[in-house]
Amino acid sequence: MPDWVLIILLTAGAGACIPVGGLIAAVTHIRPAWLEHEFRHFVIAFGGGLLLGAVSVVLVPQGIESMGHSIWGIPIMLLGALVFFAIERHLGLQRRSAPQLMGMVLDYVPEAIALGGLVATGSPLGILLASLIGLQNLPEGFNSFRELQEADQGRTKKTLITMLLLVPLGPIAGLLGFYVLAEYSALLGAIMLFASGGIIYLIFQDIAPQSRLEKHWAPPIGAVCGFCLALFCEMLVQSV
Repeated sequence: MPDWVLIILLTAGAGACIPVGGLIAAVTHIRPAWLEHEFRHFVIAFGGGLLLGAVSVVLVPQGIESMGHSIWGIPIMLLGALVFFAIERHLGLQRRSAPQLMGMVLDYVPEAIALGGLVATGSPLGILLASLIGLQNLPEGFNSFRELQEADQGRTKKTLITMLLLVPLGPIAGLLGFYVLAEYSALLGAIMLFASGGIIYLIFQDIAPQSRLEKHWAPPIGAVCGFCLALFCEMLVQSV
């Protein structure tokens, strides 16, 4: 199978988890209401834990390594946080802020680029990295659906179409990493670190506060479970 076909299949499969997560959110109704409320906050925290895990075990280590452990990685991460603060501020003023969706796209695109770079270098780890991306996209798709539903006043069809339109971002980013950025490892690393700064900002500014419930233990446990799942997947990748 040609490498470019493999990249499209892996990234599209991982991206398909976005609308699948949205579809699950659309048909899932848990009773009683307090349990559904608790479950939703658990999933928000779980997605935040996965994002934090992706930053900690994938994006930052690979980004730093790709940049040759350059000190410039630190200001690039800070720049990422500042840029996404500005974007969120702009969207918030227009009442279109969607931190779960922003975090998901921020995570999905640079990891797809990294996947393309791995395939270009002949690494056998592409399938496992695609699995990690898919595992992240599933709860993030669930959370983003609820978030977009609130913004679109409950229009399910429009929300699912919006999420479907995000799927091609993965193959485009993967092919970009394969054909262009694989030869420029420092630039590839800078993209990962830039995205990491933005993700960390969104986690602590929006996602973590949304997940909190007074006198409930499920959200923090969900965050730990998400982080541990990301760490487990990274260990699988390293053990191959």
